[in-house]
Amino acid sequence: MGDLVGERGQPVGLLLRQWRHRRRLSQLALAIEAEVSARHLSFVETGRSTPSRELLLRLAEQLDVPLRERNALLLAAGYAPVYSHAPLGSPELSRVLDAVHRVLRAHEPYPAVAVDRRWDLVAGNAALALLTDGAAARLLRPPVNALRLTLHPDGIAPRIANLGQWRAHLLARLRRQAALTGDAALAALHEELLGYPGPPAPGPPPGPADVVVPLRLRHDGGELRLLSTVSTFGTPLDVTVEELSVESFFPADDATAARLRDAAG
Repeated sequence: MGDLVGERGQPVGLLLRQWRHRRRLSQLALAIEAEVSARHLSFVETGRSTPSRELLLRLAEQLDVPLRERNALLLAAGYAPVYSHAPLGSPELSRVLDAVHRVLRAHEPYPAVAVDRRWDLVAGNAALALLTDGAAARLLRPPVNALRLTLHPDGIAPRIANLGQWRAHLLARLRRQAALTGDAALAALHEELLGYPGPPAPGPPPGPADVVVPLRLRHDGGELRLLSTVSTFGTPLDVTVEELSVESFFPADDATAARLRDAAG
């Protein structure tokens, strides 16, 4: 747990106040949601009162604090963490990883990837090669960061026909994630990606048939149009499991579906 917030030496009250401000809640609003008096919450935030373990977990639940940082709050208050943090290759996560790989394989012939909280690639299916074709070898050496690979000028970016749109979409998504989690590494990644060359504007508006921003990828003299969805585990009790997500790409038109099936064949 090398970068837990609680390990920065900040008191638990200050950490709670930071999370409350991040969620843009008043003390009164949080107190009502957590069924605690606003006076007691004020005492906790100012360090005049030490929260019980149960109250701390209830406040963290109402603030939608990630499990990693809930453990940090507990440590800062002098309690032991309650959420496990198993390594990806551990026996405890074997069933979880098996489920992830099943989802990836079942999605073929369409591309799908699994990433961790900082967008490092955990796994991908066989169709992922369609997306990474032509990317520089150094960007494909583990650990592979999916966002860096996508937006780097030596990565996938030169093949993205609507780079302005897709870049703006990914950067906004990363910015929201960094703000919600308070993860300094995600904020640093956002700054890095902002420095990559790219269209200054989001690009042309979607076509009349588009209801979401598609990824338009040049491939073999044509263009693949892909939609993406993101899946996470619904009831995680482990930090690593909570931070796993699967992004699945679907064809946005019949021509793309046919080309993906042909490529798989």
